[in-house]
Amino acid sequence: MIVTETALPGVMLIEPKVFGDDRGFFLESWNASAFATAGLDMDFVQDNHSRSARGVLRGLHYQLGTPQGKLVRVTSGAVFDVAVDIRRSSPHFGRWVGYELSDANKRMLYVPPGFAHGFCVLSDSADFLYKCTTLYNAPTDRGIRWDDPAIGIDWPLGDMVPQLSGKDAVAPLLADAEVFA
Repeated sequence: MIVTETALPGVMLIEPKVFGDDRGFFLESWNASAFATAGLDMDFVQDNHSRSARGVLRGLHYQLGTPQGKLVRVTSGAVFDVAVDIRRSSPHFGRWVGYELSDANKRMLYVPPGFAHGFCVLSDSADFLYKCTTLYNAPTDRGIRWDDPAIGIDWPLGDMVPQLSGKDAVAPLLADAEVFA
């Protein structure tokens, strides 16, 4: 696999080795030993799977008291996936990176604790899988507005009007959000 550090230290773009032929393909989406050798030594305690329609935008989400690292990938469709550094002590505070993840490119993104995460669906629908380093804990769940001008994410929405959850529609701006020290 190829692991590339992004412009935000700790956020890693992962391109697994794909073995394919006329029957289909095979890839390892997680191998603790191989990932540890690549500098991603972690334990995952929860796997999640979401399906969303075109134009759905989820995020920007994080857990403040029980931060999660997330290894994310798409098994059907395509999304634009985003990580935002929300550690006030970081020289990259408020900066973001975004990548297209799809069933075609088979890329994965590792989003470490201390970052907000979100994605928008570019295809008719998308199945999005993520492995988490800590369990979901509703009381520590937080969000930041997806279109915060201080962050300036360039979402590739084209003519789509994003479909948001009620929670995401009223999320605070970064300046007003509880974030990491």
